Amino acid sequence: MSNNSSKQQSYPWDIPTKKPARELSVAMSRLYDSYLTPRPEDNPLFTSFKYTELSGFDYHNDDGTLSRRDPSKIIKVDGLYYVWYTKRCTQFPPKGAKHCNELIPSTDWDLSEIGYATSINGFDWIEQGIAVPRPDYPQLGWRSVSTPDILIYENKYYLYYQAFNEASGKKGDHCPVTLSVADKPTGPWRPHGKVIIDNGEPGSWDQFSIHDPYLLIYKGKIHLYYKAAYGDRPDYLVGNGLAIASNPLGPFEKHPLNPILNSGHETTYFPFGSGIAAFSIRNGNESNTIQYSPDGVNFSIAAVTSLMPIAAGPYVANAFNSEGNENGIEWGLCHFSDKKALNKHSFLARFDCSLMANELEKELKITDVPHHPSVYFAQSLSPELKIKRSSHDQEKEKKS
Repeated sequence: MSNNSSKQQSYPWDIPTKKPARELSVAMSRLYDSYLTPRPEDNPLFTSFKYTELSGFDYHNDDGTLSRRDPSKIIKVDGLYYVWYTKRCTQFPPKGAKHCNELIPSTDWDLSEIGYATSINGFDWIEQGIAVPRPDYPQLGWRSVSTPDILIYENKYYLYYQAFNEASGKKGDHCPVTLSVADKPTGPWRPHGKVIIDNGEPGSWDQFSIHDPYLLIYKGKIHLYYKAAYGDRPDYLVGNGLAIASNPLGPFEKHPLNPILNSGHETTYFPFGSGIAAFSIRNGNESNTIQYSPDGVNFSIAAVTSLMPIAAGPYVANAFNSEGNENGIEWGLCHFSDKKALNKHSFLARFDCSLMANELEKELKITDVPHHPSVYFAQSLSPELKIKRSSHDQEKEKKS
């Protein structure tokens, strides 16, 4: 450090909103260079999350035979909120790929259909039925249709979803994306019957999967964000890609910079300001972050948070008519599931957040979020690792 820098004034007690004209450590420089504001409570892309149980959904006493998961983004039509989701209603809970058949699902999203529900307030929902059933063999999705998202384009409604022609887990989660079209959000839905986006060429990151289609209209083009798991399991990563089209039926052209997100497990995007914001949930070095891109392609971390919603489908008021000065999101639906339970299933819940450019909700801008001890003890050591750690400590004592 130079003599001049050692004599500079101390960093001020009252945190400056703009980067001070003084030498800063890398960490303090990052406050100004990497985030929208140095204080998280002033950052419109920082939020904590609150969760609320929903009314209107039955789950067969949690016996594993009824599951709802992977909610779409939410739209509002004639005063009603609409959401679509993966619905599995089977005689048996999932038993794994080795034990599945035409009645027993392999996974929570096997033998599923696309259900939908409506609400006047986002808390109380009325299930309306099945929007897209599984078609007859050998049509796309005869085994399962899942993970939907909605696009409104030129007064028509397009449901994009994954179409399984074999039980999930037989070869992985290999399945294409297709769609159905309707004139109203209530249907009826007409299957397109064709693959919307091709998998990548052999050896490419998305050679096996195009999952979680998520649609926005941005700068006059249809943006379809998707995810793919790549790398050898169990050490795989999940990245997000982007494909762009001028027509809902395609052709969709994959962006040459794919993958555009290096972390995350699902796809959650929304217009923010003149760009696009994204959730990076769960997997990867940049998990538990909210990211921002000025062009919808090149994303940087805008905030780090915790307890992010799983498979978040937000209410995005301007998902299809962005004008370049967008405010953000405040709530949506997600799902929860207990992967360790014998009766595996998922259920929908509501999340609330404060990701609005012009509204800073204090209750949702808290970084020090307290949790009940049970939240932490739920992340206990496996019995095998507990024995290993215990015996390791005993061996160290003997040697000492």
